[in-house]
Amino acid sequence: MADCIFCKIIKEEIPCAKVYENDEVLAFLDISPVNKGHVLVLPKKHFENIENLPDEILCEIARTIKKLSKAALKAVGADSFNLGLNNGKNAGQLVQHVHFHIMPRFENDGYKLWIGKKYTEGEMEKIAKSIKKNL
Repeated sequence: MADCIFCKIIKEEIPCAKVYENDEVLAFLDISPVNKGHVLVLPKKHFENIENLPDEILCEIARTIKKLSKAALKAVGADSFNLGLNNGKNAGQLVQHVHFHIMPRFENDGYKLWIGKKYTEGEMEKIAKSIKKNL
């Protein structure tokens, strides 16, 4: 996609702090990190969201995340990380090119996990049944 900032980074029209690259995947430091060492991992081909991402590329991204998470944690002295995917506008996806976040975490870094909600009586079973039906 011509106006996609990540496509421009992949084409080297915009610089990045690249940490890993192969034929299918590019990874670089986020310019607005949650914590130091925050890495973005994305396919080199443009796919808007995970639903459009071919399984073989998703598998390569997963292998890359596994490799990079260990390296990023060691580089910044962290022992934990969050793995994030904002998939769609309402989930906070700002760049419409699927990408995963590896976010190193530190004790007392000020970030909290999301707050869970409760199901009403029978709602959990109904939703589970609907998800299974839509597979």
